[in-house]
Amino acid sequence: MRIVMLSWEYPPRTVGGIAPHVYDLTSALASFGEEVHLITCGEPGIPEYEQVNGVEVHRVNPYQVSSPNFVTWVAQLNVAMLERAIPLLNDLDGAHLVHAHDWLVAYAARALKYAYRLPLIATIHATEYGRNYGLHNDIQRHISDVEWWLCYESWRIICCSRYMQNEVRYVFQVPQDKIKLIPNGVDPARFTFRKQGANRDFYAAPDEQIVFYVGRLVREKGVQVLLDAVPKILAHCPKTKFVIAGKGPYEGELRHQASRLGIAQKVYFTGYIDDDVRNSLYSWADVAVFPSLYEPFGIVALEAMAALAPVVVSDTGGLSEIIAHGVDGLKAYPGNSNSLADMIIWLLKDDMLRERLRTNAFRKVRKEFNWRQIAWRTREVYREVWNEYRHSPWYEAPGQRKKLFNRVTRLLARA
Repeated sequence: MRIVMLSWEYPPRTVGGIAPHVYDLTSALASFGEEVHLITCGEPGIPEYEQVNGVEVHRVNPYQVSSPNFVTWVAQLNVAMLERAIPLLNDLDGAHLVHAHDWLVAYAARALKYAYRLPLIATIHATEYGRNYGLHNDIQRHISDVEWWLCYESWRIICCSRYMQNEVRYVFQVPQDKIKLIPNGVDPARFTFRKQGANRDFYAAPDEQIVFYVGRLVREKGVQVLLDAVPKILAHCPKTKFVIAGKGPYEGELRHQASRLGIAQKVYFTGYIDDDVRNSLYSWADVAVFPSLYEPFGIVALEAMAALAPVVVSDTGGLSEIIAHGVDGLKAYPGNSNSLADMIIWLLKDDMLRERLRTNAFRKVRKEFNWRQIAWRTREVYREVWNEYRHSPWYEAPGQRKKLFNRVTRLLARA
């Protein structure tokens, strides 16, 4: 099948979990022989076109016109995507379907659906309602409206967890038979520790245990809950260092919180780290912790499990579905620093538990979150939608529109 996929992020442009998801999904689909054309947002110094693992990657740059807000920037990105997609589809003589990832590409996806009479599939990775615990201003309500609109226009909606499936049904009133549940995945080969590069002594003293967090520094990721747990953890395990990797708008508040709690000397904010440093820190970590307040799936937990790091997560969202408590990880009550501290202390003090959890977690990742299996299930959704579309009144056989255009042109010429 020929698939046109739209995503606002794709490596090396990585903002959240969509980039690794789209990278692994498209690579696995291409390995099955599918023809995948990905249209995504570019950055300076990155090729506008390249083949990546058999995937045709087309990068565009939003207009360099002042954007008063993020919503305007998104609209400019969508127009740029259409400018690339239209000549591409004309040269390819069409496609089988369009696959959109989240609301940020909804305008372009919907336009391609109607311009080429193609079925549209959307993967909803998160909702504005869930991220903000409701809708509190006009921008949030607008984004939520666009998310609803994308769900309404889609032939099928893919969700990565039961939590997200229920959220989409509740927030957007989507019927159950329109939703497909396909989990996220991870490639363990990308999280292998390589000795060159990072030095452990740069992050912690030789006799200190490491508690590691990596991700965006935004409120919903719950790093503030981890910082509140630090004094209790240090009271039981004084030789512990907390390494917090990533960047985001909440960083200043988190640094201020660490100072206010008197724990700044025990907390290391690294800022952005590359993949090799991340993998090194996973290999050194006695605990990888993800204390999210809102987490539609939680791909970072899978990455830690693939890197053989023992994990503690909040018992919420997709994280709750990934981890079996006491079997392949530990779960704490979301937003509860006391519960989070207890789980981290338990792991720091129990070497045998850490070893058992990391072994079971790695086995689960390889068995249940394999990208080839996930891509195969996505492929089945594509074929199911295509067969339904082909037998619907909306279907036009390949070349039919072109034949009709030529026929009308000849009749007009005779007139």
